[in-house]
Amino acid sequence: MLSQRVKGIAPSATLAIDAKAKQLKKEGRDVVIFGAGEPDFNTPENIKLAAKKAIDNNFTRYTPVGGIPELKKAVADKLRMENNIDYDVSEILVSCGGKHSLFNIAMAVLDKGDEAILPSPYWVSYEEMIKIAEANAVFCKTDDKFKLTAKMVEEKITPKTKMLILNSPSNPSGAIVEPAEIKKIADLATEHNFYVLSDEVYEHFIYGGKEHLSIASLNAEIKNLAITSNSVSKTYAMTGWRIGYTAGPKEIIKAMDNLQSHSTSNPSSIAQYAALEALNGPQDSVKQMVHAFDERRRFIHKRLNEIDGISCVEPEGAFYAFPDISETGMSSMEFASKLLDEALVAVVPGIAFGSDRHVRLSYATSIHEIERGLDRIEKWVKQKAVRMENEEEI
Repeated sequence: MLSQRVKGIAPSATLAIDAKAKQLKKEGRDVVIFGAGEPDFNTPENIKLAAKKAIDNNFTRYTPVGGIPELKKAVADKLRMENNIDYDVSEILVSCGGKHSLFNIAMAVLDKGDEAILPSPYWVSYEEMIKIAEANAVFCKTDDKFKLTAKMVEEKITPKTKMLILNSPSNPSGAIVEPAEIKKIADLATEHNFYVLSDEVYEHFIYGGKEHLSIASLNAEIKNLAITSNSVSKTYAMTGWRIGYTAGPKEIIKAMDNLQSHSTSNPSSIAQYAALEALNGPQDSVKQMVHAFDERRRFIHKRLNEIDGISCVEPEGAFYAFPDISETGMSSMEFASKLLDEALVAVVPGIAFGSDRHVRLSYATSIHEIERGLDRIEKWVKQKAVRMENEEEI
């Protein structure tokens, strides 16, 4: 007797593959995991010490639903200094992770029958959140380098368009929306009066001299329609701490606060103090991670393109590669499933992101592990190709 709402939700393919791979590893199998997007670095010591101090000071009780004032101020300061957006603390909400922030936004903004434009390929949970809000996802295909343009968005706008989801750098492709296109998209939003949900969780992971641009920073008109979402999870290797935040129009933040008060209430008091230190403390760890990811990015891109039957666009940001595996003759699900079973390498099928031609590899792991995994993929793909040739001859 389950509700129709939950019957329509697809499980997260990223977490499912990751769970299976970790179970195999627990059983003693030598699995190389390119699964869930999680930095392999430890949370910096100053952040952990702040959490310990919070515990020692008995900061273990309820806090205001939308976050402690000190943390909301730190978020406002961060957005002003790094993103050139001036938000009041009343326009900021702290939630239980970035995913929770995005869910709150979808539930606060979307109604039954509304349309949300979703550039493809897209992060797996966006579509499900739109479904749960009883709205309709309108998929907007990007170009062969996964680039989104304002023209592509414009072609999908209808009178029912309520929101566009903008994720730059992108999960799963690592593509960045060019600043000129972001400005044109802002013009479209103001002209047609729809919200832009700007998911900026990978904003610091940008390579090759490119810079991040927050759409809300452009002018007052688009700021009134932009909802900026971020978290400390990726930037500070704090995925398990579950602290995300949203900045946007006061009425939307208030609605999200009301919703959160009846669902999770406040985020962890201890994690909030850790996040406060993350935002206000030294930022050296971020630069070190970005440098390491850039090295891995270049390595994995080069090696993937050396494998017959696989081609990969160079990712510009985040920490994912999204290679095209269609020449192998396998669907993304078949490729990922057989690769894990036969070669003990875990990747995520691209069908979960809207493209059955691709698979996603997270390079948030060591160069050594990346090399081991790619060696196995290359050997396995060659064996598959030989087997297919022999079967054709028979």
